[in-house]
Formats: sequence, structure tokens, C-alpha cells
Amino acid sequence: MEKIHYRGFWRSLNQAWRGLHYVWKTEGHMQFHAFAGVLVLAGAWWFRLARWEWLLLFYAIGSVFLSEVLNTAVELVVDLVQPNFHPLAGMAKDVAAGAVLVTVIQAVIIGIGLFWLPMWRWIGG
Repeated sequence: MEKIHYRGFWRSLNQAWRGLHYVWKTEGHMQFHAFAGVLVLAGAWWFRLARWEWLLLFYAIGSVFLSEVLNTAVELVVDLVQPNFHPLAGMAKDVAAGAVLVTVIQAVIIGIGLFWLPMWRWIGG
């Protein structure tokens, strides 16, 4: 049986947290996504959504966070290997940003699907 190396695990975990901290401090969009996520979860609590609806919301919010983290990683690597302007470097960044947009659109559609009926009932429709 192979020995588990806890020191390596904790080092990797620390590096991951350092990366997330970097994204949080440098990317205003990540902070906006987090704020929006908190509002969505507050709405889920207010409307007493079902457990499966909460899980779908956590999936959507997590997907947006993931795409924003990966977008930041792509931007950093592109800046490292191509510090001067190059059309392909710019396109790589645009494509990564497009992935965030696709994920946000998906999350918005999920949110509309889950909140439409509760909000309709709440406003008296």
C-alpha cells in the first residue's frame, strides 16, 4: 500500500487557495459574480426552493466561478508567452472570455427557469 503524502496535499491545497485569492483580488468580475450568487441564494431561501433547485443553482454558480478562474489562467499564460500585442493572443483571451459569457448565459437561463413561477406567484399573477 502506498504511503499518503499529506505534506504534498497541504502544499497543493495552499497553492490552490493562493490562486483563488489572486483571482478574487484582481478580477472585478469574480467579485460581481460572487455578489450575484449571494443574491440568487438569498432569493432561493426567500422563495423556499426545493433541494434539487438549490443544487442546480449551486451548479450554475460554481460553473460561472470555474469559467472565471479558467479565463484568468488563460489570460495569465497568454500574457506570459506573448507580452506584446498579437492577434492570436488577443483572440485566445477573447475566446476564454466568451466561455465565461456562455456560462453566465447558462446560469441566467437556469435562474429564470427556477425563479419564474415563484416570482409570478409572489407578484400576484
